[in-house]
Amino acid sequence: MTYKNKHFYIENISVEKLSKKFGTPAYIYSYGNLKNNIENFKRYFKTFEPIICFSVKSNSNLKLLSIIGRFGLGADVVSKGELLKALKAKIKPEKIVFSGVGKTVEELRFAINKKIFLINAESENEIIEIEKIAKKNNKKINIGIRLNPDTDAKTLKEISTGKEENKFGLTKKKFLYLIKKYKNSNFINITCLSVHIGSQITNHIPYKRMLDVINKTINEAKYKFSYIDLGGGMGIQYKKNSNKLNYKKYSSLIKSFLKKNDVKIIFEPGRSIIGNVGYLLSKIIYIKQTKKRNFIILDSAMNDMMRPALYKAEHMILPSRLSKAKIKKKHEFVGPICETTDKFLSTIKYQKLNQNDVVIICDVGAYGMVLSSNYNLRAKPPEILVNKNLSKIITKRQKLTSII
Repeated sequence: MTYKNKHFYIENISVEKLSKKFGTPAYIYSYGNLKNNIENFKRYFKTFEPIICFSVKSNSNLKLLSIIGRFGLGADVVSKGELLKALKAKIKPEKIVFSGVGKTVEELRFAINKKIFLINAESENEIIEIEKIAKKNNKKINIGIRLNPDTDAKTLKEISTGKEENKFGLTKKKFLYLIKKYKNSNFINITCLSVHIGSQITNHIPYKRMLDVINKTINEAKYKFSYIDLGGGMGIQYKKNSNKLNYKKYSSLIKSFLKKNDVKIIFEPGRSIIGNVGYLLSKIIYIKQTKKRNFIILDSAMNDMMRPALYKAEHMILPSRLSKAKIKKKHEFVGPICETTDKFLSTIKYQKLNQNDVVIICDVGAYGMVLSSNYNLRAKPPEILVNKNLSKIITKRQKLTSII
């Protein structure tokens, strides 16, 4: 994605052309970015060929899931709805992992009936329910048990999942107890040790600590696992000069781990596959000038893209057309919703903007549309897929009449 003659292009189509054709706000996805991300991810870990299950919670668009499935990826789901979506996208059940701390009995029954690859259990109560269902159906069910490695991922506290105080997984003591208790079950087959320490991780060191804990736990368990599910969490660059995960070092760490453990690796990437694929196009409704700042009021809001309000996350915002005129004054890009947290970005210096200009909120492919809502009774934006010179609606703009 780049500027050509001072106009911003997504693949071979200018943002101004896209905004005129589809209106704003609108989510735009690049097929080329998606393809490159999947190919690069596979290349980073090609020496041990992991099972890659895309994290559906990061983006559940049916068309995008279908494309991801055609590239050979499976799915990591955390609800019956996500499982149904993955199946509808023609992702094979034997490539689907079901994660999450609160699977209902109805969800467990559905997953078992669909013969999915793996259910990652996160509590003894869940294992008890799985065993009941398996016994009733005279089946032996493959499960993973999620270990909480008490590892600080050095990420935002809202998306940290591998520390002792987080709700996810089991302590090593409880994990070892459950292995001992259920290893000879007639209805449960523990095939996998599962972990996931958080999201938006940009340093390989937390992964090293995680692998060390897993290795010690396997040695203490004296149990042969077929799979180790390392989760996902690989971060992306939301800012030009921000840290980037060193995949080469992470891959080397896993290769060292595999020399000691004869297992197959499972990954559950989301953001690293889909994050930089998405852009949110927004039009400037008004520019409200005050003594200390200019409020750039957009037609996009926190209901369209929740991350800044939820995590204080920052996304780059680019003008659709470059200008040499710069203004050294604080600019706050905000939405029209009646909340102070409806703010996307604050920056000290920005080019001159005008009412009705279009801007691009970058890297919104992950946790963008999936977190959208109808707050303030606002209709959800459309989703558009761009492939070179072609653009196609993959989700229509929601109509207020359908909500009301």
